[in-house]
Amino acid sequence: MKNLFKKLLKPESLGTTFTPTDAVMRFQLMYQNLLIGELLLQNGKWRFKYSDAFKAQSILKPLVEFPDIHKLYISEELSPFFLERIPGLGQPKVQEILSKENIDEQNTAALLKRFGRVSITNPFKLEAS
Repeated sequence: MKNLFKKLLKPESLGTTFTPTDAVMRFQLMYQNLLIGELLLQNGKWRFKYSDAFKAQSILKPLVEFPDIHKLYISEELSPFFLERIPGLGQPKVQEILSKENIDEQNTAALLKRFGRVSITNPFKLEAS
């Protein structure tokens, strides 16, 4: 039972996913009123960079997965920091939403857009723009 519960809630239950190569999607990572950074999907690659506002402040530390605030991070796969915002697809409520809203459960970008706004693992909000 414990393993079933973990499977339902963990991103590993996403199964086979893909990042669309023809989509352009932009997300803003926010903490309260501060823009932490921007996540961009373009040409099948995910790009994350910190905002100038984040670089200018000294209260919040950089995200563990993105330690260098001056670097542009580029990857073909969505980083675990953002991937964990997508719930396990085995959950009946999630399946209902996917069906009702006609969302491809293998499309990482579509899943992040639909489910990624808030996370129980951190206080940041991810806004699709």
